[in-house]
Amino acid sequence: MKTHIRSRRTLAPFALLTACVLAATGCAGSASSGGRALLPAVGSSAAGTTAGAAAGANAANQQSAAASASADAAALAHSLAGKTIVIDPGHDGGNAAHASEIAKPVPMGFGQTKACDNTGTNGDDGYPEHAFNFSVSLLVQQLLEARGAKVILTRTNDTGVGPCVNIRAAIGNNAHADAAISIHGDGFAASGHGFQIIRATKSAGGTANDAASYTLSEALQGTFLSESGLTPSTYIGSDGYEKRSDLAGLNLSTVPKVLVECGNMRNAGDIALMESAAGRARIAKAIADGLIAYLTK
Repeated sequence: MKTHIRSRRTLAPFALLTACVLAATGCAGSASSGGRALLPAVGSSAAGTTAGAAAGANAANQQSAAASASADAAALAHSLAGKTIVIDPGHDGGNAAHASEIAKPVPMGFGQTKACDNTGTNGDDGYPEHAFNFSVSLLVQQLLEARGAKVILTRTNDTGVGPCVNIRAAIGNNAHADAAISIHGDGFAASGHGFQIIRATKSAGGTANDAASYTLSEALQGTFLSESGLTPSTYIGSDGYEKRSDLAGLNLSTVPKVLVECGNMRNAGDIALMESAAGRARIAKAIADGLIAYLTK
């Protein structure tokens, strides 16, 4: 019996060593553990390695996405670099106090003349068109400059007189603008509502310029439909488009140019949109996005 007991004690360490070798581990446990404590350590190490690799891959993906987003933002910020855009806020806040000055005839193009300017319209509550025009123009300017465009306003405050309509056209022409736009509000009967995008029947820039102005009007019509909250005019033109021969700012233009009537200020629905800051922001974005679409096509 004693010899048999010695034999079991002699073999136990060898059995433990064999189990450790088979488990491919360092076998740091004692004989009394039977090697059982060593097996979970192998799984724990593998899981840690896998988790670490996954975390590293996730971090790399996040860095790649951040770099891509940064590159996209940089490209967006310069998408209009090198482009010049003239924004013409219709009328002016000082016109009403200088009636004789703004009534003087000026060239309208093609041998015609018309008054230098007028006071514009207003909502039934007195909200003036000139203030709406200027407010929206400043918002459009900010949006376009954020894309890298050079933006020129035909007037830089809402307290002056004019400039006359022929001078407004000349500002765009002299700047060799890539696009120009006059921003207005209309004053029709209260039953009518909606926007109009107006281009000249013919311009001083010739047929190629007229075609470019038509393309510009298409881009703006698309963004007004999808973004402005306004419908195409229900009382004039067709599907939001109109051609006119009596607008000096368009007739005299040698660069692609349109005039946008952003809504009817005598209509309750349109004026509610036009008077609200959120509504003007929507209209400004529609204008800016239309210009961007035209200039980046």
